[in-house]
Amino acid sequence: MPTAAEQQVAVMGLGYIGLPTAALIARSGAHVLGVDVSPDVVDTINSGRIHIEEVDLDGLVQGVVARGLLRASLAVEPADVFVVAVPTPVSADRSPDISYVLDAARAIAPVLAPGNVVILESTSPVGTTEAMRDLLTELRPDLRMPTAGSNAADIAIAYCPERVLPGRILVELIDNDRCIGGITPRCARKALSFYRRFVRGACVTTSARVAEMVKLVENSFRDVNIAFANELSLIADTAGIDVWEVIALANRHPRVDILQPGPGVGGHCIAVDPWFLVHSDPHNARLIRTARKVNLAKTDHVVARASDLIDRFPGADIACLGLAFKPNIDDFRESPAVDVALRLARRYGPRVKLVEPYASAPPADFAGTSAELLDLEVALERCDVFIVLVDHDIFKSVPLDERANKTIYDTRGIWRGE
Repeated sequence: MPTAAEQQVAVMGLGYIGLPTAALIARSGAHVLGVDVSPDVVDTINSGRIHIEEVDLDGLVQGVVARGLLRASLAVEPADVFVVAVPTPVSADRSPDISYVLDAARAIAPVLAPGNVVILESTSPVGTTEAMRDLLTELRPDLRMPTAGSNAADIAIAYCPERVLPGRILVELIDNDRCIGGITPRCARKALSFYRRFVRGACVTTSARVAEMVKLVENSFRDVNIAFANELSLIADTAGIDVWEVIALANRHPRVDILQPGPGVGGHCIAVDPWFLVHSDPHNARLIRTARKVNLAKTDHVVARASDLIDRFPGADIACLGLAFKPNIDDFRESPAVDVALRLARRYGPRVKLVEPYASAPPADFAGTSAELLDLEVALERCDVFIVLVDHDIFKSVPLDERANKTIYDTRGIWRGE
């Protein structure tokens, strides 16, 4: 494999994972081409700016673009390593959609050359890396693709999922351990050599199918645990008990660690990935399916309870605090807060105000509604009913005297006792 300074890397997809990954690889000294389908994204990055919100990413991208180590394009070019970081959503029937992965493979195929390494990072159903290999085999019959039990291959293909927390992506891409699964052990070793150049965490090699399942298991584990907290919140609500006090006291047990409830589960991973396991084995994935249903039902419960509260104050303006899927980020993908606020906006029209410090305009979901985006200070002056959906730090900082005369439904436990 070429040295870091000589290495040419192409990163397919410049979203919340692809762009930080591309920038970190570039900082290690490699020459990186970021490929995206959006001309706006390409132009933004080539000007040294970013289109997403992430701590310290703006300065990093500006620096590597200025040094000529990172550039963006709509077209793929030859490279030594291809990293695929495109979306893998679920379809309307909750089956996995790997079409973006296969489209990326089709884009890469014409420029592949012997010695190249192709790494899939997108969270994927078990078998997706092999499906990508099979498509490349079909498109490039002149190249030998890796097969289990044989080291005779021109191309190395591996799977290495990210394990990052929005708001800490740059730190965790470097420091977190990586699980690297190869179609063959030699593929895994070649991918390992690539990651060792910019990852400080431990890099453990395995098969592609194991690595794919590891990623799904990690997110399904969290979904199941959040479902327990959300179900507990409903039981405590029925009993008239403060669920956050219950959890805090229960967690004093040395072997209990209950997560915090909320209006559901969001994000591009935890709210999506468990369905991949359910789809792969619907008969046995009973607990995982139930957890998904519990978390989806919690969002319905929040909408119903918020509506009951709002109906008690006809004509009052309603502030929905937060739209992101977790605090202190601008990521609204699969956000239960968006779902709640959107359903309330459709029911109560212009009375619903959106308060989201990480947005400059309402997300696209609100097109066709009359929901207005307000600054927090304006909302505190104008609104009488507050639905707390996200625990942004700025919301936590509002003192009691500024909200003492407000009617509050707090799904996050930041304004407890009111």
